[in-house]
Amino acid sequence: MNTKEKALALHDEWRGKIEIACRCPMETAEDLTMAYTPGVAEPCLKIAADTSLSYIYTRRWNTVAVITDGTAVLGLGDIGAEAAMPVMEGKCALFKSLAGVDAIPLCVRSKDVDEIVRTIELLCGSFGGINLEDISAPRCFEIERRLKQVCDIPVFHDDQHGTAVVVVAALNNALKLAGKKAEDIRVAISGAGASAQAVSQLLTSFGVQDILHSDSKGAIYDGRPGMDPERAGLARVTNRRMIKGGLADIMKGADVFIGLSAAGLVNADMVRGMAESPIVFSMANPTPEIMPDEAFAAGAFIVGTGRSDFANQINNVLAFPGIFRGALDARASDINEEMKLAAAMALADFISEDELRPERILPAVLQPGVSDAVARAVSRAAIRG
Repeated sequence: MNTKEKALALHDEWRGKIEIACRCPMETAEDLTMAYTPGVAEPCLKIAADTSLSYIYTRRWNTVAVITDGTAVLGLGDIGAEAAMPVMEGKCALFKSLAGVDAIPLCVRSKDVDEIVRTIELLCGSFGGINLEDISAPRCFEIERRLKQVCDIPVFHDDQHGTAVVVVAALNNALKLAGKKAEDIRVAISGAGASAQAVSQLLTSFGVQDILHSDSKGAIYDGRPGMDPERAGLARVTNRRMIKGGLADIMKGADVFIGLSAAGLVNADMVRGMAESPIVFSMANPTPEIMPDEAFAAGAFIVGTGRSDFANQINNVLAFPGIFRGALDARASDINEEMKLAAAMALADFISEDELRPERILPAVLQPGVSDAVARAVSRAAIRG
């Protein structure tokens, strides 16, 4: 069988990748009395008097909702809520296996921002955190923004912020090897969607001062006609030198290229036009903006992609389990910039000085201990905040 056939056969065999496990005995009348009626009335009354006790008397303290509307599922696009369930179950399985977090997939049958926000707001009391997943831009920006205003638990759009954390971790170590500093470099980003905007924001917090973006219409600059509000906001804080043109123009002289767009947009000449020891993170999946062998042949010093069959895989799974583990342990009400930067630095520091080399700037996906290290750093940052 090929990969597609094998995956389909296994999903048929598994009939779902997660299940509910019972933590209390349910074998005797006494068990029923304690876990259900009438004994359960006591924790109910305590929680009614103080809702924070729901974190003590229920599993809320360790439970995250993984929520999608099915509009931007992997590279499949808008396939609907039910069709998104296998991906959401897979995400939940990663939460549990890597960080011990119980995660529940919730696929909402709506594309209406008001309905989605209200639905999640009403469910917040059942969870310790909300992981938004595979929601298309620009709606994902408004949904996250509004949920952060109305929810008293962390709300985290992983497609945006998980990507940003891993990119910053990879860049931190790549700059060490290249002998460059964040405040001195120029970064060219192909893309202006959800992940690209989050990467740009976290790069700024990391210390990068010179960032340029391009999209399908060319370089993004303040005053460019026809931009949506999100791109217009991005234009106000990037491309201070008002460079116009296309992707090749913003890459000229750049120290770092970050691809969050589409296959094949970058050629060898564009890499050759970058600064000395260029760093290329070509992250479009499944086919990068430029393949690693072509980038190296054009003079790239370090190359990372989103793929597992090349060195330096830049993958959200390195970040989100530990980020939520740390946020839950600290009972944080938000996942802020300090917590995201702490996660990025923990990821970067997981690679020792002895291990660090151009083909090893990040831990391997699923490497033991990574989520624990990220969780500790995030929890400490949350408590400091």
